[in-house]
Amino acid sequence: MKYATLLAAAAAVFANSVNAGVVGAAQGFAKGVTGGGNAPEVYPRTNEELVSYLGDNVPRVIVLDRTFDFTGTEGTETTSGCSPWGTGANCQIAINKDNWCHNYEPNAPKVNSITYDKAGVLGITVNSNKSIVGKGSAGAIKGKGIRMVSGTRNVIIQNIAITDINPRYVWGGDAITLNDADLVWIDHVTTARIARQHIVLGTLADNRVTISYSLFDGRSEWSATCNGHHYWGIYLDGSNDMVTMMGNYFYNLSGRGPKVQSNTLLHAVNNLFHNIEGHSFEIGQGGYVLAEGNVFQNVGAPVETPYQGALFSSPDANTNRQCQAFLGRSCQLNAFGNSGPMNSADGGILDKFRGKNVAPARPPTNIAAWTMANTGVGHV
Repeated sequence: MKYATLLAAAAAVFANSVNAGVVGAAQGFAKGVTGGGNAPEVYPRTNEELVSYLGDNVPRVIVLDRTFDFTGTEGTETTSGCSPWGTGANCQIAINKDNWCHNYEPNAPKVNSITYDKAGVLGITVNSNKSIVGKGSAGAIKGKGIRMVSGTRNVIIQNIAITDINPRYVWGGDAITLNDADLVWIDHVTTARIARQHIVLGTLADNRVTISYSLFDGRSEWSATCNGHHYWGIYLDGSNDMVTMMGNYFYNLSGRGPKVQSNTLLHAVNNLFHNIEGHSFEIGQGGYVLAEGNVFQNVGAPVETPYQGALFSSPDANTNRQCQAFLGRSCQLNAFGNSGPMNSADGGILDKFRGKNVAPARPPTNIAAWTMANTGVGHV
């Protein structure tokens, strides 16, 4: 497939808008999400206005045309912690949240005094029927994440950056949190310099989620692997979750890209995993993963082994024909460059995709070049 053809095909995804602010429509499991629908666009001018618009019970299209910096807005907290991953200058330190150091890392070197920014610990609450849309490349939230919990549904997050959340300290905050949510589309989002998870789906059901064309930038001065490659990528830990990851760029991570467990069905299609010192997929018990059309470039281990869940990784054309009966098409091969293998063909999971909104897949040809140029904020 020629590059121009691939670009045109990908652009066709965004031919129709679900409302005035949002470009395109979700594919995969979150197909049908409308967010704020045709509600009038609102432009918050202050942090307080942003929090109010996100958290009220009115359908809204919220346009971000600036950086909303929450750093320092809630003061700082000084507490203790530990260094379970090493004491070097580039190693992350763990805050002793809920006595975590004592309960899980009792032998780790203790850190008596940690001062972190309180705003980062808990994200901004986003209620149902919201579209959060960045204007150009200007829309950003700094120092604080967002969270969709307690029954929130029908949310679109498109073309914004979420950055700089206590990057030195694990348990200092996550970029995007879902827990007991449904119909959420995360599209063309950039996350960078995050304390812990770039995206986390909690233990309650997050029924239908699509994560598309987003950049998860793992470059950081501090990391759990002490090498500038962030470890805590994406954690999918729900009790009845269906997640589509499509066209995303996972860069400079070292693990949890993603971690999947606890009755989570994941379709990972046409993503680029690049410069990963460690592993990409980590599949625990109850994780069911179909991975097709992805590109792994300079990835130590595309999947951490051994794993407890189930994986169909599109190992060859003959095996991929099994997909026809369940998806209505053959699966696409994955591509590898200077990377470890990923050869599982557990066809038993394919039946779980039958009758569901399954995203289309393209061959991996030119996926890497297109993804590097077109993912994240500013590329809608």
